[in-house]
Amino acid sequence: MKLKALTVIVATVTSILSAAPSRAQMSGDVIRIGLLDDMSGQFSDLIGPAAADAMRMAIADMGGAINGKKIELITFDHQNKADVAASGAREWLDQGGVDVIVGGSNSSAGLAVSKIANDKKKPFLVIGALTTRLTNEECSLYTIRWGIDTVALARGTAAALVKQGVKNWFFLTADYAFGAAMEADATRVIKAGSGTVVGSVKHPLFATDFSSFLLQAQASKAQIVAFANAGRDTVSAIKAASEFGITKNMKMTGLLLLLNDVHALGLQTTQDMFLTDIWYWDQSAESRQFSKRFFEKAKRMPNSSQAATYSAVYQYLLAVKATGTDDPHKVMSKMRSSKLNDMYVRNGVIRPDGLLLQDVYLMQVKKPAESTTPWDYLKVVQPLSGDLAFTTKAETKCQYWK
Repeated sequence: MKLKALTVIVATVTSILSAAPSRAQMSGDVIRIGLLDDMSGQFSDLIGPAAADAMRMAIADMGGAINGKKIELITFDHQNKADVAASGAREWLDQGGVDVIVGGSNSSAGLAVSKIANDKKKPFLVIGALTTRLTNEECSLYTIRWGIDTVALARGTAAALVKQGVKNWFFLTADYAFGAAMEADATRVIKAGSGTVVGSVKHPLFATDFSSFLLQAQASKAQIVAFANAGRDTVSAIKAASEFGITKNMKMTGLLLLLNDVHALGLQTTQDMFLTDIWYWDQSAESRQFSKRFFEKAKRMPNSSQAATYSAVYQYLLAVKATGTDDPHKVMSKMRSSKLNDMYVRNGVIRPDGLLLQDVYLMQVKKPAESTTPWDYLKVVQPLSGDLAFTTKAETKCQYWK
């Protein structure tokens, strides 16, 4: 990272936040954290109820209170609808006494919440909404992204496959903000590597039948079908492709493939597939210790988004404790000017566009014979510098990082 230059820019952003009007030291008698996410639908495995478990862990690790003020967690199911997400966020911030909103998986919902948080000047720690618009053309002083985005996914998985000689691609893409961004970012990487996109087809969110889409993929004669979707759509599409016999003549890849997706599909179906991510439960002694505690609560190993949820809440609460206030401007200024360390991030810095900058990892799904314990699914192929994996300063459209 170009830390010297980045430090100067971050200092400018934090000075803007510090100059904002301040409030009383603590608002009300509680520090109220809201998890606004898909709690029961398509993406509920991505963050969902298990993320609430991770948040409770972070709260417990802070002793359940700061300066005598209890830390309270509340949840809201946005149902993967942008208008429901915006309504819930507005009610929380206007009437519910919520100090910070966390989550927002589903890019359309995340964008809607970010706008409300910016209008109300309250923190939004976004996890699981992977569109780069949140830290690019629609960046905000009050939105921080914890985790990966579509640019980093493309520069990891798509780039690796192109280098292996996979040059002709067909996209099966979810018809909403994330899918469009994922296909666009991967297409740029493919073309930069002298590859070609021979076709694509869009499917509705919550699709139940992928047969017609897979017939189009087969007819394209592409080397690979890339699934630019997420959650249960990814699991259903890959399962259908395997049953359809796609792999007899084509490769397949999930551009957003998470630990829980591999678990749902099994190693027999997903073996050797590449994926790109920031964190894996078995990568270090600290991650394994956290994951063991998480498993005791959730009865599953955490994916990177659930680990990010713990980290985001923990770092927010550390900033509240350090500043002695839940004033959003002072807390955000503290977070943006600090080196962040926990079991998820090491010496992490928040860029002026709101991205928590970290290195990412190209990983590969193990063959069944390589897996020695439950949830032992992935192996690291190559680390990728966050400076190169994410949108660069030269590419940014964020007004705070030009």
